[in-house]
Amino acid sequence: MQKKWKINEPVDNDKVKHLSQILNVSEAIASMLVRRNIFTFDQAKAFFRPNLNDLYNPFLLLDMDKAINRIIFAFENNQKILIYGDYDVDGTTAVAVMYSCLSKYYNHIEFYIPDRYKEGYGISIEGIDYALKNECKLMITLDCGINAFNQINYANTNGLDIIVTDHHNQSDTLPEAYAIVNPKRYDCKYPFKDLSGCGVGFKLLQALYQKQGYDMNKLYSYLDLIAVSITSDIVSVTDENRIFMFYGLKLINTQPRLAIRSILKYTGINPNINFNPDNPGKETYFDREINVTEIGFIIGPRINAAGRIDNAGKVIELLINEINIEESERIAGLLNDDNSDRKDIEKNITAETIDMISENDNLINRKTTVLYNPGWHKGVIGIVASRIQETYYRPTILFTSQDDQMLTGSARSVKGFNIYDAISKCSHLLVKFGGHHFAAGITIKKNNLESFSDLFEQVVSNSISDEMLIPSVDIESEIQLKDINYKFYRILKQFSPFGIDNPSPVFVSRNVSDKGFARIVGNNHLKFDSLQKGNESAIASIAFNLGDHMNKIFRQNRFSICYSVEENVFNNQKKLQLLVKDIRFE
Repeated sequence: MQKKWKINEPVDNDKVKHLSQILNVSEAIASMLVRRNIFTFDQAKAFFRPNLNDLYNPFLLLDMDKAINRIIFAFENNQKILIYGDYDVDGTTAVAVMYSCLSKYYNHIEFYIPDRYKEGYGISIEGIDYALKNECKLMITLDCGINAFNQINYANTNGLDIIVTDHHNQSDTLPEAYAIVNPKRYDCKYPFKDLSGCGVGFKLLQALYQKQGYDMNKLYSYLDLIAVSITSDIVSVTDENRIFMFYGLKLINTQPRLAIRSILKYTGINPNINFNPDNPGKETYFDREINVTEIGFIIGPRINAAGRIDNAGKVIELLINEINIEESERIAGLLNDDNSDRKDIEKNITAETIDMISENDNLINRKTTVLYNPGWHKGVIGIVASRIQETYYRPTILFTSQDDQMLTGSARSVKGFNIYDAISKCSHLLVKFGGHHFAAGITIKKNNLESFSDLFEQVVSNSISDEMLIPSVDIESEIQLKDINYKFYRILKQFSPFGIDNPSPVFVSRNVSDKGFARIVGNNHLKFDSLQKGNESAIASIAFNLGDHMNKIFRQNRFSICYSVEENVFNNQKKLQLLVKDIRFE
């Protein structure tokens, strides 16, 4: 599929030159900083060196006072508290952090993770009944609850107070919970709206630790799990989240908790034999640096797999275990097995879905994909929806059976299109739904599926632009290959942690040629031993899934590339290489 190259507009050249001089960096780096509204030395220092002191006052969140006072009341009156969270990475990390941090100072605490297949997403009646049966007087929800009207009414009727902490979009009204802490509440003025569910839970703990005078360093020791939640739940890596990610990644690399070590043991990432535990921070505990990519593709999927394939309760047992190595590695092995099963199921459903679309002309020309198969695995359709969205690049919803009458669905969007808003315009046909800009979950009566599919197509067609239906590559700027060296790369790394709203910078270089016999490797990937322009220094490159360009490269041998810069480590040799995103022949 042809991609658009969207190159950023040039920035003020005088500001670029000034910043380049005072920071002693290249103009390419200075222009990146100016584009991020960084113009002075102090602003650059704050960007490159995030500080925990810059976290916002948690009491700026609406209802925080009420929530903290209710928790303290529970402490003072020995009331049992139930920590309740979703079964995905964001929910389970949130529960683990909340349970671990509260239990350091209070003993009457339990946790509960709903079963995806028996209870579904969010607060369940079964979960409330569990709290009541176990004589809990307070329930704290994490990553769910903002739209749980009936369930919270049921809890209120039975004398169970609920503090909701969530980060999903609210409906027109709010449930009657004891307190609702959510930066996305319409009436909440909190300065940063894009916290993960685990991040909102952290703010609750931050407020409690401040109010009670607890040791904040004990709380900060869980920023690694906050970083895992931010990456896995695909929320903005800016503002507070950038601070969380910066310190969370540092913890993972220098003081990894037992759960992280155990998970990575099954992935081929090994302990660094040269690591000095008495001097952490100088090198990584592992034989390679753990960054956002490793969290997103290695750690997160294994934590997520438990809730998709089995039950996510064992994830909490793993994440809160800080002592028993044997038990930690046993559970991590189970997660690894679940992840392998998940990949096999995902592969089969993706192939089935592509066949359904390719065999139906009516589906090919639509601006949405809405499909249903009663045999699809409920825990995997969200991942498959992402794969189908990437393949056909349009808003996608996949449904499977919840029971004889109900279907459950997972929705994924394209860049720039708010799928939650589109679904909300069809809400009269739904039993319930929830989510955010990029993704959503849906429950619908089976007999409403066709009407929903037609209306959703109509809503999307009326609001999505043709440009949104073409995948794009956002390009930082055009640079010369000769500008790429280790000094450039070291500064570039300091723009990390990367993620939503702070992607790894992509550059474009024109009129480059292959000097090292380009070849196809693996599954249609292009490998260049030596790309260069004229007589400039050559650099190695890899272009995943771009092997179809091979013949044209041989014929023309002059082309433009857009790429990110990375370090490749092979046989203990470190070299810079380009990760080519797209190739154009101009």
